[in-house]
Amino acid sequence: MIDRRLLREARQVRLLLAFTIGLGLLTGFVTVLQAACLARVVNRVFLQAGSLKEVWPLLSIMLVLIFIRWLFSWGSEILSHRAAARIKDNLRTRLLQHLFGLGPFYVRGERTGELVNLVTEGVEALEDYFARYLPQLVFAVMIPLTVLFFVFPVDLTAGLTFFLTAPLIPLFMILIGKWAEHLTKRQWADLSRLSAHFLDVLQGLTTLKIFGRSKSQLNVIAGISENFRNSTMGVLRVAFLSALMLELLSTVSTALVAVALGLRLVYDRISFEHAFFLLLLAPEFYLPLRQLGGHFHAGRAGLAAAERIFEVLQNHVPPTGSKQDRQQINGQLHISFREVSACYSAGRCPALQEITFDLRQGERVALVGPSGAGKTTVANLLMRFIEPAAGLIKVNGIPLAQIPVDQWRSLISYLPQQPYLFYGTVADNILLGRPGASPEQVRKAAAMAGAHEFISQLPRGYDTPVGELGLRLSGGQAQRIALARAFLKDAPLLILDEAATGLDAVAEQVVQEAVAHLMKERTVLIIAHRLSTVYQADRILVLDRGRLVEQGRHQELLAKQGLYYQLLNAYRGEPV
Repeated sequence: MIDRRLLREARQVRLLLAFTIGLGLLTGFVTVLQAACLARVVNRVFLQAGSLKEVWPLLSIMLVLIFIRWLFSWGSEILSHRAAARIKDNLRTRLLQHLFGLGPFYVRGERTGELVNLVTEGVEALEDYFARYLPQLVFAVMIPLTVLFFVFPVDLTAGLTFFLTAPLIPLFMILIGKWAEHLTKRQWADLSRLSAHFLDVLQGLTTLKIFGRSKSQLNVIAGISENFRNSTMGVLRVAFLSALMLELLSTVSTALVAVALGLRLVYDRISFEHAFFLLLLAPEFYLPLRQLGGHFHAGRAGLAAAERIFEVLQNHVPPTGSKQDRQQINGQLHISFREVSACYSAGRCPALQEITFDLRQGERVALVGPSGAGKTTVANLLMRFIEPAAGLIKVNGIPLAQIPVDQWRSLISYLPQQPYLFYGTVADNILLGRPGASPEQVRKAAAMAGAHEFISQLPRGYDTPVGELGLRLSGGQAQRIALARAFLKDAPLLILDEAATGLDAVAEQVVQEAVAHLMKERTVLIIAHRLSTVYQADRILVLDRGRLVEQGRHQELLAKQGLYYQLLNAYRGEPV
C-alpha cells in the first residue's frame, strides 16, 4: 500500500523521516538490550541466588535503557507528526493554489462542499499515512530483522520459528487489502457527498423554505448519513476483524516459541537465561507487525483521500503568460479578437465561433443577444477565466496569452449582477479593489459609488461586519460596495454585467449614476440583458449561437431590421 505520488511528497521532509526511522530502529536495538539485561537479572537472582548488590549495576542499566527507549519513542513520534504536518501544509497550499489557478469555471463544475471537505478533511486524512503508517512500514521490516540478528546466534531453532511465522501477518494484510480498499473508497465518497449536500442545503435554505421543502431535506440528509454510517461500519468491521486476526496470529506465534523453548528447557537443550531472553523478545518481534496492521486502515483512508487530491492536481492549469514590460499594456488599451472560438468542455458545441472585433481605448461596446449567445463567454475570455480554443486575442499588439495573468487582471474592474461580499468588515470588502489603500481612499471610493452615506449610518461604520454573501445588506447596498471596489481599483478596462438589474427604482438610479461616473475615460464592455441599457453605446455587438451576426450603433442596427431589431420588438414596454 505505497503510493509513489505520496512518496514524492515525502521527499520534502526526508531528513525528518530519516530521523524518525533512525530513532525507531534505535528503539528496537535498546529493546533487545533491555531484554538481555532483564534475562540476566532474573537468572542471577532466581537460579544463582545472587544478591541485590550483585545485580544492582544491571538494574541501573535497565533503568537507563527504559528511559532511553521512552525518549527515542517520544522523539520518533514527535518528528513523524512534524513531518506529516509539513507535508499537509505544503499539499493544502498547492491544492488551493491549483484550484485558484483552475479558476471559477472548474469550481462551478464541482460540488463546493466536496472541495471544501477535500481541502480540509481530505488533506488531514494524510496525517496517519505519513506520521504512522509510512514509518511503521519501515519498522515492520527493520526491527524484526534487528531482533533476528541477535536471536540467530543465541538459538537457531527460535530464530527459524520467528522467521517462518512473521510473514503470516503481512500476508493476511495483503489478503484483506483489496476488500479494505473498496470499503474505504466508498466511505470517503459517502463523506464527500454528505459534506457537499449539506452545504448545498445551507446555501439554498431560503429557497427550500419558500417552497416548503426544507423538512424533506432532513430525510435526504438522513439517507446520505445512513449510507455513510453503513460504509463506516463496514470499514470498522474489517478493521476489527483484521485486528483480531493479527492479535491471534501474533499470540499463536508467541505461544509456539514459548512451547518450543519450554520443551527444550525441560530437556536441558537451552539455558534458562537464553530461553527467557528469547521469550521476552517474542512479543517485541511481532509488535511492529501488529502495529502496522493497526495503522493499515488509517493509511488506507489517507490513500482514498489522496486519490481525489491528485485527481484535482492533475487538471491542467491555463498558462499564466510570460513576463512582459508593464508599460506596454498600462496605457491606451486596444483589444483585438481575431477568429476567436471558445469551448467550455470537449465534445460540446463551441460557446463562441470565430468572432472578430476590436475594443478601442475609451470605447463603450455592448454585447447583446439571446440567452446562451456567448455574451458572458466574451467577458470570461477577457478576464482569462477560460482560454480560446482557436483564434487570437491581442492587447496593444501583444498576444493576451503572453501577458502575466495577475498583471492583466490588475487592469480590469468587473462589476457583476450579484457581487460577492466576503465575511468581514465593509472596509475589508472595499479594500479588495486595492489592498494597500488608506482609509481616506476607501471613503473617497465609497462616496463616488454613492455608498458613504449608508455606510456611515451602520452601527460601526466602515468597521461593521457583513455576513457571508452580504446577507446583512440590501442588493443596492451590496452593489454600491462593489462599485466602491471598482472606483478604488481605478482600472482602465471596465466590464459591466447589468450592475443595476433587480434593484428598486431609487437604488437603481443611484447605481446607474455611479456607473456612469465610473465609465468616464475608461474602456467599457457592457454585457446587456436589458436592451434599454445599450442605446448610448458607441458600438453594439449582436451575438447569436456563438457567432457575431451584427455590429454597429443603435440606429444603424434598427435600420437593418435583423436580429437586433427582433430582440427590441421582444422587449415590449422598453423605449426604442
